[in-house]
Amino acid sequence: MNILILGSGGREHTFAWKIAQSNKLTNLFVAPGNAGTAKIATNVEISVTDFPAIKKLVLAENIEMVVVGPEDPLVQGVHDFFLKDDELKNIPVIGPEKKGAILEGSKEFAKEFMARHNVPTAAYQSFTTESLEAGYAFLETLNPPYVLKADGLAAGKGVLILDDIEEAKAELKSMLVDAKFGNASAKVVIEEFLSGIELSVFVLTDGKNYITLPTAKDYKRIGEGDTGLNTGGMGAISPVPFADATFMQKIEDRIVKPTIEGFQKDEIPYKGFVFIGLIKVGEEPYVIEYNVRMGDPETEVVLPRVKNDMVELLQATANGTLNTIKLDLDDRTATTIVAVSGGYPEAYEKGKVITGFENVEDSIVFHAGTQLKDDEVVSSGGRVLAVTSFGNDFKEALKTSYKSMEKIAFDKMNYRKDLGFDL
Repeated sequence: MNILILGSGGREHTFAWKIAQSNKLTNLFVAPGNAGTAKIATNVEISVTDFPAIKKLVLAENIEMVVVGPEDPLVQGVHDFFLKDDELKNIPVIGPEKKGAILEGSKEFAKEFMARHNVPTAAYQSFTTESLEAGYAFLETLNPPYVLKADGLAAGKGVLILDDIEEAKAELKSMLVDAKFGNASAKVVIEEFLSGIELSVFVLTDGKNYITLPTAKDYKRIGEGDTGLNTGGMGAISPVPFADATFMQKIEDRIVKPTIEGFQKDEIPYKGFVFIGLIKVGEEPYVIEYNVRMGDPETEVVLPRVKNDMVELLQATANGTLNTIKLDLDDRTATTIVAVSGGYPEAYEKGKVITGFENVEDSIVFHAGTQLKDDEVVSSGGRVLAVTSFGNDFKEALKTSYKSMEKIAFDKMNYRKDLGFDL
């Protein structure tokens, strides 16, 4: 079959790499794609939210399935766009309809969903400009640190964790009154801080049946020892060593099942991936957030461990037959390290020539912010590429990833040297 992947990051290159291995695939297209996807698929220069252009491409190339990588097109209703169009409505879209995508599009909606379905999460309240004073009062009732979250999509940057009450109040005002994160912070969710170690669980669901994919832990901060600014992710490890069978059973019973059942109770049509961001407090799991797609860079360690034919999995998702699929996993640990542009996550330069790909033998290189320019691969984003390796444990896998990363170079390239330090 002919398949289109929407997106241009490391996650989409990983999907393309995995889908390209299927003998059910005829032609693979990625819009807009990157230098990595260009080697295994046809890149098409279309924005992921330009729905009319996507329609034109789908009809011109006889596309039979669309896999949506990032959250923006989902929150903007790409799935609904297909369902409402007579020429497109029978083409399966992997990713929830708008009604389900609100789980990521609104922090408040997600918290209300969790409360309704008894999914364990931190205590919270939400506030707008009108209730700013009430927001100050709520902060006074909490112990530091204080967690402020922009309600809408803020490209992964809308969460602040602050130790000082006065600073928290000033930031709340800046978010609500001064629109620090634009429309995304017209409403702000304040929640109690949970102390523990984070992990992510990924679920693939057809709306009724589901498969729990491997766990992963990612590293968000730019600096060693988890210091400095938040990023889109500096690396990831799968499986998570501290998530034993007992803990995973708690996640399944208290979080995954109630979430999927919640979709049915609330009549939320959902065919696609659910990313559940969790924190382990003592021995108990709590949900920090839902995302309505795979994570990046977690996809780069989760998908390589899945041995199943990816197209078969996605077809079962579209057809509502995931209950017929048995997940087959590689028992080894996968680790990925992300190389970023110098200066990221603040101002950085693009267009740096990247060399050394041909010297990497023991790892898989996934492209993120790259493009082809006159037969050369150049950087085009903050997170440039990810190097994924296997090992019998995370230390062995990381050793290989670091060794491979040393063979790649571009001007001002930066990556964290301490992944796994907290495991």
